[in-house]
Amino acid sequence: MGEVPRRMYASVIRPERYGPPIGAFRTEVVDVPTLGPRQVLIRVMAAGVNYNNVWAALGHPLDVVAIRNRLGAKEDFHIGGSDASGIVWAVGEGVSDVALGDEVVVAGVQWDERATDIRLGADPSTSASLSVWGYETNYGSFAQFAVVDDYQCHPKPERLSWAASACYMATAGTAYRQLFGWEPHTVRPGDPVLIWGGAGGLGCMAIQLVRQAGGVPVAVVSSDGRGEYCVGLGAKGYINRTHFDHWGRLPNITDEAAMALWLKGARDFGRRFWDVLGERKAPKIVLEHSGADTVPTSMYVCDNAGMVVVCGGTSGYNGDVDLRALWMRQKRLQGSHAGNMRQCREVTTLIAQGLVDPCLSLTFGFEEIGRAHQLMHDNQHPPGNMAISINAMP
Repeated sequence: MGEVPRRMYASVIRPERYGPPIGAFRTEVVDVPTLGPRQVLIRVMAAGVNYNNVWAALGHPLDVVAIRNRLGAKEDFHIGGSDASGIVWAVGEGVSDVALGDEVVVAGVQWDERATDIRLGADPSTSASLSVWGYETNYGSFAQFAVVDDYQCHPKPERLSWAASACYMATAGTAYRQLFGWEPHTVRPGDPVLIWGGAGGLGCMAIQLVRQAGGVPVAVVSSDGRGEYCVGLGAKGYINRTHFDHWGRLPNITDEAAMALWLKGARDFGRRFWDVLGERKAPKIVLEHSGADTVPTSMYVCDNAGMVVVCGGTSGYNGDVDLRALWMRQKRLQGSHAGNMRQCREVTTLIAQGLVDPCLSLTFGFEEIGRAHQLMHDNQHPPGNMAISINAMP
C-alpha cells in the first residue's frame, strides 16, 4: 500500500471490437494511470454495471475513444466502469479527506473544481465541466486499479459486502437527485410518485427512497413478476406496461384519429394508476428515464403543477410534449443527471443505516464483464443492480 504498481489487468474495449458487449470486452494488461494532485488510486474490489458501458461497447451513440482522441488523449482503448468499491492504495498531493487503507465507494461523476461556473456558485453537477467517470473519461472501475478525484470517495457502508457496496451509487445517487434535488418539486408525505422501470437499478432505489420520505410509489414494469418484486420493495402496486399499446412518439395534433387513439391509451393508463393508488390522484412526480416511448404519457398523467423528471432516454431521445400541458396545467419537465457530493453522501448514509437496500441481484467474475453488459443490452438482466468482482473474491 502506498506504492503504485506499473501494470495491471483491465477489461478493455477497443474500436475494432465495437459491437455486442459479449465480444467487445477483453482482458488485457495495461499501464496503471498516473496519479495527479488531489487524486486517489483505488484498489478496486468490485464494480457496478450500468448501461453507459453498453453504449461504450457498441460505439454508439458516442464513440468515446474517438471523442477523447480529438481532445488530445493518446489511448486507443476504453476501460469502463462508473461504480466501484475499493481500498485507498495511494494518494496524490493535496489529498486530505481520505487516507491510505480507507474503504470507500466511488461516485461516478467528475468535474473541474477550478471551472468558472463552479467558482461562481454552480452546483458541480450542473457544471459545463461535468463528465461521467468510466464512460466519458477513461480508466474506470473494470480494472485492478483506478484513479479518481478525491471528492468522488465516500465511506463504504460497513454492513455491506464489496459487491453490494459497488452496485448502487450511480442508480441511487441519480434517483435521489431526481426525487429530492429540484425544489419545490420534492417528495413529501402522501405524494403519489410514478416510477418507470420500477424493477431496474434506478427504479428499485427510487421506490425505497419515496417510501422513506412518506410518499406512495407506483412502479411501471414489463411483467407481473417484476411488479411483485417492486411491491416487495415497498411499492403501493404496479402497472404492467405490456397491457397498453399507445407507446411511441406523440401523434400530430392535427391527426384527429391518431390523437384520439393515443388519448384513449393515455387515459386508460391514468385510470390504471388511480386503481393501483386506490384514489383519483395524479402523480406529483414522475420519475422518467425511458424517453421517447413514454414521455408523452408521463406529461399527460402528471398532476397539475407536478414534475416529470428525466435522466435518460433508453427508448429514444425524442421527447414529444403537448405544450398545453406545460403552460395551462403549469407542469414542469426537468432534466436531471447523476448526484452531487452531498446527495451521494446522503443516500450512502441511508444505505449504511439499513434504511435502503442496494438491491444486489447478481455478482459476476472479472471474465464475465461482457456477459453482464450483454444481459443488460438484451433486457435479460434480473431486477435490481449487478456487480463485478474485481480484486474481491466472487
